[in-house]
Amino acid sequence: MVRDRLKKSSVSIIAILLILILIVLPTGYEDAAIYKGTDRVRAKVISTDESSVINNGLIQSGEQYCKVKILDGKFKNETADAVNMLSGSLEADKIFQQGDVAHVVISYSKDKILSIMMSDHYRLDKEAILAGLFVLLLIGFAGKTGLRAVYSFLITILAIWKILTPAYLKGANPIWWGIALTAFLTLLIIFLVYGFDRKTLAASSGALLGVFVTCVMGCIFTDAFKIHGAVMAYSESLLYAGYQNLNLSQIYMSGIFIGASGAMMDLSVDITSAVNEVICKKPNIGWKEAARSGMNVGRAAMGTMTTTLLLAYSGGYIALLMTFMAQGTPIDNIMNYKYVAAELLDTVVGSFGLVTVAPFTALTSAWLLTKKK
Repeated sequence: MVRDRLKKSSVSIIAILLILILIVLPTGYEDAAIYKGTDRVRAKVISTDESSVINNGLIQSGEQYCKVKILDGKFKNETADAVNMLSGSLEADKIFQQGDVAHVVISYSKDKILSIMMSDHYRLDKEAILAGLFVLLLIGFAGKTGLRAVYSFLITILAIWKILTPAYLKGANPIWWGIALTAFLTLLIIFLVYGFDRKTLAASSGALLGVFVTCVMGCIFTDAFKIHGAVMAYSESLLYAGYQNLNLSQIYMSGIFIGASGAMMDLSVDITSAVNEVICKKPNIGWKEAARSGMNVGRAAMGTMTTTLLLAYSGGYIALLMTFMAQGTPIDNIMNYKYVAAELLDTVVGSFGLVTVAPFTALTSAWLLTKKK
């Protein structure tokens, strides 16, 4: 019992240390040139002036002028004029009202405010409340296991932001870096679930074999479909910002197996836990019989998992589908469009990986867990 507690404690200590290391790890992009000589703070809208706003039905362009009280930073409690630029895009534009709290960018020289741009409505406080409620629910329901799930969530976010994203911007090979980070996160997250145990090796092996299959299939069919990485949202903005050396297609390929890796981890852990439970109840079971039990569990889970991937990928494209239907676009045209083909590629190739994870994990967990210690 004492040894098990020490193992569980060491798992949490490793996770906390890794989180702290990732937090302090510099990305190399902290001092963006466009934000030098600026202060990014909260401001409360005292009054608004829409006299320069041009209304064209749903579309608004021009400028909205706001008088704001600065709530943070170098110019705290000062009142100043700010401008909200409207580009005529419903997606990007925002209109402020009296009493709103906004996120603003203040350009200044020494102690003088040069200009204030209204960036967006301030949402960080609401995001913190939502995240806090999620953490409380997770820990309240799952206890220490829920706390380790929070650790894995934070590590995943920090690793993508602090390691993968800067590496991609610096021109690193997206496929190899994506595989490396996915392998690291898979091993770490499953380690946080099982700790120092052969179940960690069994589940990780099955999940990583599925990721490898997804990677190979994604690379082959991205070329076969002639999908360019520019189908990703905001990808062209990177090229215009001076990153013409980026291989957007390879970044898109890496996104296929990174996006599906979470479901693969989930399935591999489910199968490994089921096989382990069977072996605990029947210690003398052979590895072939244990593998068949794992396969039976995998078959039941695969149906819902593939649908989960479909819903996860296609949920953001409802408006596009509605547009196609409203225009009476034939179904063969829809299926042949680049954006739709890209989503199909994501879903089907990710499902390929899921289908292979089940037998891989059943075999690795049966072989490893039936071995004598």
